[in-house]
Amino acid sequence: METVAEGLWGLADMHEKKGEIGKAVKCLEAICQSQVSFLPILEIKTRLRIATLLLKHSHNLNHAKSHLERAQLLLKSIPSCFELKCRAYSLLSQCYHLVGAIPPQKQILNKALELTASSGDGSSVKLWFCNFNSQLANALIIEGDYQNSISALERGFNCATEICYVELQMFFATSILHVHLMQWDDVNLVEIAVNKCNEVWESIEADKREQSLGLLFYNELLHIFYRLRICDYKNAAQHVDKLDAAMKADLQQIQHVQDLTKELDALNQSLSRQDLHYTDRSALSEKKTQVQEQLGRVSRVGSGGKESLESAYFGNVKRAWGDKLNLAPPPIDGEWLPKSAVYALIDLMVVIFGRPKGNFKECGKRIQSGLRTIQEELIKLGISDTVREVDLQHSAIWMAGVYLMLLMQFLENKVAVELTRSEFVEAQEGLVQMRNWFLRFPTILQACESIIEMLRGQYAHSVGCFSEAAFHFIEAAKLTESKSMQAMCQVYAAVSFICIGDAESSSQAFDLIGPVYRMMDSFVGVREKTSVLFAYGLLLMKQHNLQEARIRLATGLQITHNHLGNLQLVSQYLTILGSLALALHDTGQAREILRSSLTLAKKLYDIPTQIWVLSILTALYQELGERGNEMENSEYQRRKADDLQKRLVDAHSSIHHIELIEKVRLEVRQLHELDVKRAVGGPSMRVSLDIPESVGLLTPSPAPSSSRLVDLDTRRRGKRKI
Repeated sequence: METVAEGLWGLADMHEKKGEIGKAVKCLEAICQSQVSFLPILEIKTRLRIATLLLKHSHNLNHAKSHLERAQLLLKSIPSCFELKCRAYSLLSQCYHLVGAIPPQKQILNKALELTASSGDGSSVKLWFCNFNSQLANALIIEGDYQNSISALERGFNCATEICYVELQMFFATSILHVHLMQWDDVNLVEIAVNKCNEVWESIEADKREQSLGLLFYNELLHIFYRLRICDYKNAAQHVDKLDAAMKADLQQIQHVQDLTKELDALNQSLSRQDLHYTDRSALSEKKTQVQEQLGRVSRVGSGGKESLESAYFGNVKRAWGDKLNLAPPPIDGEWLPKSAVYALIDLMVVIFGRPKGNFKECGKRIQSGLRTIQEELIKLGISDTVREVDLQHSAIWMAGVYLMLLMQFLENKVAVELTRSEFVEAQEGLVQMRNWFLRFPTILQACESIIEMLRGQYAHSVGCFSEAAFHFIEAAKLTESKSMQAMCQVYAAVSFICIGDAESSSQAFDLIGPVYRMMDSFVGVREKTSVLFAYGLLLMKQHNLQEARIRLATGLQITHNHLGNLQLVSQYLTILGSLALALHDTGQAREILRSSLTLAKKLYDIPTQIWVLSILTALYQELGERGNEMENSEYQRRKADDLQKRLVDAHSSIHHIELIEKVRLEVRQLHELDVKRAVGGPSMRVSLDIPESVGLLTPSPAPSSSRLVDLDTRRRGKRKI
C-alpha cells in the first residue's frame, strides 16, 4: 500500500504543478477515504499535505482544519514523529489564526511548546521552539496582551542566540520592536528595542545582509515608524532613501530574472528544431549553459525555504519566487507582509517625506504607483467594485484589511497634496473615494472614520466654510482614541474658529487651544507643540498681544524648522511673523521674512498662502511709500486672487461640495463585526504610521478671511467676502 500512496502523492504533485488543485486534493483524499487501511504515518503525511494545499490555494479553511485535527489525533498514538507533530501543530495553529479562533490557537501552541520542552536540545527542536513562540506572540497581540507577546518573542530571541543563528535573532529583535511600537508604553523601552535591532543587524555579515531582503525592509520600515513618531524626520529620511534604493535594486533584479527566463525559453525553442546544424546547436547549447548559470546566480538569493512550510498567515494566494519576503528560515518561514504591500508602503513613505517639501511631482507618481499596486492585489482577493465587507471570505479579511488601510493612506495623502495646491475638485474626488471605501468596509476601516472627518474639515476650511470645518474637526476628535489626533483636531478647529472672526468664535478657539497648550510637552515628538504654538500665536494676535504672540510664534518656527522640515508650516509661520514685524513697524525684518515665506509658498503651489503674503507685502510697500512695488505686488495679488476665486467657484458648484461640508457625520451599518474583529485588531491595523499633518497647519486660506487675522494696521481695509 505504501507504493500506492507514493503513486498518488506523485500524481498530486503533477496536478499541483499544473495548477489543478482540485484534482491534486482528490488524489490525496483517495488515500484517506480508502476502504483498505494505510499505515497511520502515511495517512498523517497525506492529511498534512491536503491541509497545506488547501491553506495555500483556497479559502476552504474548515476542510483544512478537519484534516489537521484528524492528523493530530492519529499522531497521539505514535510516540515518535517529532517533525510531523510539530508540522501538524504549526499548520493547525495557522488555521485557527485564519478563522479567528485565538483561544484554541493559544491552546494548541502551548501544547506544541510542551512537546519541544520534552524533546531534547537538538537544533530542530530549537527552531520549532522559535516557530511556536513567534506564532504565540502573534496571537497574544491580537488579544492586546503586549507584555506576554514580548515575553514570547524574548524567549525566541534567547533561543536563537543559544544556537548562534543571527538572522533568527534579527527576526525576533524586529518583532519585539514592532510590538513596542504598537504599545508605546515607555519611550525608553522603544529606544532600547531600536538599539538592539541596530546591534544585531550590524553583527550579520555583509553578504548575508544582502540576502536577507525581508529583514532589511522590515527593520528599516520599523525604524521609520519610530522616527516619525518622535518627529525625527531628518534621520528618518536616511532610512527612506535606503529603502527606496533597495526596492529599486530588487525590482531590477526581478526584471533581470524575467529577461533571462525569456532568453532561456527562446534558446530551448531553437534547440528543439530537428533541422538545426551541428555548429549552431553547439553554439546554442553553450549559450544555454551560460544563461542557466546566470539565472542560477541571480535567483539564488531569497529562493530558499521549504515549500511545504510556506506560511499561510497572510492570505492564501501562492506567490512565486521574487514575490515573497521571508523574514526567517524554516520552520519559521514567515513574512510580515507580501512584497507588493511592502513596496506600496515604501512608496507611501516617499510620499510622506516628499509632500511637506513640495516634491509634488514625485509624490504624484508614487501615489499612482501605490494605488495601482493595491487595486491589483484587492482584485486578487476578490474585492471588485461591488464587493462589500459582508461578502469577504473569512480567510481574506486580514490581508484585505492591510491593503484597504494602505489604500486609505494613499488617498489621504492625495487629498492633502491637492488641498495644498488648491486643486479643490481633485481633493473632493479623493475624499469621495475614501468615503465610499469606508461605507463598503466600515469595520475594517473603522480607524479611518476620524481621518475622513478631519479631511472633510480640511476641505471645508480650504474653501472658506469655517463653521463647517470646525464642526468636522470636533467630530474627528470625538471619533479617535489617539491623544495626538485629538489635539491636532482641536488645534485645527481653533484655527477655523479664529477665521470666523467674531468674539464668540474667538472664545471657542481659546477653549480648544488652552487644554492642548497646557499639555503640549507631554506628547511624544513636537508636532502637537508646533501646531498649538501656531494657533496660540494667531489668537494672541487677535487679542492684540503682539509681543507675546511674537515669542510663541518664533519658538514654534524654530522647532518646526529644526525637527519637522514641513515647508508649508514654516511658510505659514513666516507669514504671521512678517505681519507681526510690520505691525511693530520693523519693516526691514518684515520684508526679509515675507520674501522667504513667498518663496516657500510658490514652491508648494500654495495659492492661499501666496495671497496672504502678498496682501501683507502690499501693506508694507504702502508704509514705505514704494509705489512701484506696491502696484506690481497688487497686480500679482489680483491675478492670484482671481485664480483662487475660479477654483473656489468650481469647488462650490461641484455635486460633492455640499455633501462633504454639511454638518452631518457619515452613517454606516457595522456588518459582522465579530468576524472582522481580528482584522481590526491585527498588527497592521494597530500600528499607526503617524502620518504628519495632512496639509501643514491650516492657513486662513481665502484672502478676505486671512485679512482679518493679519489686519493689524488700521490703514488696511477688509476685502469682499467669498
